[in-house]
Amino acid sequence: MTANDQQALIPVERIAQTIFVIRGQKVIVDADLAALYGVTTKRFNEQVRRNLGRFPPDFMFQLSETEWAGLRSQFATLKAGRGQHRKYLPYVFTEHGAIMAATILNSPRATEVSVYVVRAFVELRELLAGNKEVVAKLNELEHKLETHDQAIAGLINTIRELMKAPETKKRPIGFVTPQEKK
Repeated sequence: MTANDQQALIPVERIAQTIFVIRGQKVIVDADLAALYGVTTKRFNEQVRRNLGRFPPDFMFQLSETEWAGLRSQFATLKAGRGQHRKYLPYVFTEHGAIMAATILNSPRATEVSVYVVRAFVELRELLAGNKEVVAKLNELEHKLETHDQAIAGLINTIRELMKAPETKKRPIGFVTPQEKK
């Protein structure tokens, strides 16, 4: 960690906690992004609406009711009081959308914070890549164990067969005709 990272305006870990995976993309909710950039959500969304051309669907999208309900259930509590809840479904921003949002806000804080936002997205990407490698290795080991298990089971069955006493031909009791001997 460099001296600049230690004196960071906002810790990358804190930003990383506000990033969620929705529709297979890592995103940050508009209210969290506005708070990071030091503006109200209302002003932030106002600036976004004024610059919609800068936000294609892969930069920003609006959550559905079910997505918002699922995301809201992850928050511990809702604020009490009148005017504390959202009237509209929130927008979420991908890494590129978060950077673009810093450019439309055009403030020194937004520019500085955008660096930390990018670092948080990169850190999460590396973490997920590491997890994918671990999952791949576990799958490989599981496959090897399955083949080893089959080989071990085969060996055990062979040993059991060898441990069985060989069947000896018993002489029949009584009178045996030469035809029955064959």
